[in-house]
Amino acid sequence: MKRIFLIIIAAIVLFSSCRKENNISTDPNQKLSFSTDTVMFDTVFTTIGSSTHQLKIYNNYTEDLNISEIRLMGGESSRFKINIDGESGSEFHDKIVPANDSLFSFLNVTIDPNDQRTPFVVEDSILFITNGNTQFIKLVAWGQNARYIVADQKINGFPEFKIVADSLEDIHWTNELPYVVYGYALINSYGTLHIEAGTHVYIHGRGGLWSWSDGQLIIDGTVDNPVIIESDRLEPFFDNEPGQWDRIWLMDGREGADHIINHAIIRNAFIGIQAESFIHETRNALRINNTILENHTGVGLYAVYYAIEANNMVIDNCGQYAFAVAQGGAYALKHCTIGNYWWKSTRTTASVMLSNYVEEDGQVYEFPLLFEMGNSIVHGAQEQEFETALSGTTVDTTYVFDHCLMKTTKFSNESPGFNSCIFNEDPLFVDYRNFDMHISDALSPAVGTGNPIIGSLVPYDLEGKSRVGVPDLGAYQH
Repeated sequence: MKRIFLIIIAAIVLFSSCRKENNISTDPNQKLSFSTDTVMFDTVFTTIGSSTHQLKIYNNYTEDLNISEIRLMGGESSRFKINIDGESGSEFHDKIVPANDSLFSFLNVTIDPNDQRTPFVVEDSILFITNGNTQFIKLVAWGQNARYIVADQKINGFPEFKIVADSLEDIHWTNELPYVVYGYALINSYGTLHIEAGTHVYIHGRGGLWSWSDGQLIIDGTVDNPVIIESDRLEPFFDNEPGQWDRIWLMDGREGADHIINHAIIRNAFIGIQAESFIHETRNALRINNTILENHTGVGLYAVYYAIEANNMVIDNCGQYAFAVAQGGAYALKHCTIGNYWWKSTRTTASVMLSNYVEEDGQVYEFPLLFEMGNSIVHGAQEQEFETALSGTTVDTTYVFDHCLMKTTKFSNESPGFNSCIFNEDPLFVDYRNFDMHISDALSPAVGTGNPIIGSLVPYDLEGKSRVGVPDLGAYQH
């Protein structure tokens, strides 16, 4: 065994001594190549910092190249930061790139706030000197000032939060600068938060908006200036990535203080909106108009014994339910489009689920349920896009679908609660994979088949188009 070991060691030494080292080129015609000539950072919020971008430095020759100098032209004061081969700094010397090999560098940027309201450009460059050759890589970042909401409180059993509207306060978020929320922005009891038209709210990680018991949320967008609520990850990869933040959480409210959401786009969360009677039975309602809830990994709209009225609402592409009702409540939906073609993973749940009970410790508790939907669409990739889980007859339970396009083989117009509905026909959406739930074709069964009486109650579609005459089904008039 000792003899074999000595032979192996000798072979290694012989190989090492015979191995030819590559020469370091001094040829001025040999230059570096790069993975890009410009490292572009999409919009970066001031003070927060960007994600890390990669720049690869290539040596395409048969000899090693010595980079005699790498320098961030802005020096130590540059807003960009560079890391090369595990070393951070603004200036580097004598970095060897082996023959037919590459060197990795990593870049990020932190942008200081200023008084500009619109996005602005921050630029710098990296200098490379090799064999007397000077080469530059441009660095470009779009900066955006913002107002930051950072959680500073925690109660056991609840997520971290910051109170943004305390008791008896009426706070307005305006559209002058976007809001970036870390943790939950909380509306306290008897507080009110108004989010004005055109406001953009970016939410980081597992954060969200939260109305505590008896608080009030009012989102007041317009057709031309909707309120947009989405993740703070602005790189193109994250444009349509679901589950990037948690939810809008609305607890029970006080009488006369309805939650109101007008012209909002709420996207890429775990749950779009969760409205629930939590501490006491809600004495207010959630009123949603002209609003889009899209691309949520869990549920678009989740309601627990609540009162919800929704007109011109679109819920599309959710990993579980589009609209789930638990423990009863009262719901009235007119001209809504629910289209669930989730493709990120396997979905086995229906788009719309209605339940009127909860089971705890072997005991079943039932709640009254009234659900009405008119001139609407419920469609998706599943065979059954409408399901119920109802218990007993000790409470009033009623659901009515009037002039709706439904995908289900369990119900028909002969079934109780269905009136002049269309079953299992394709609504012909424009492009559900790109979240366009307009009706694409005049031959769609949704065109001109609505109930005029229901249409007169919602005379304009989500984009302000008139529904004069016989209306189409769903949130958009063809």
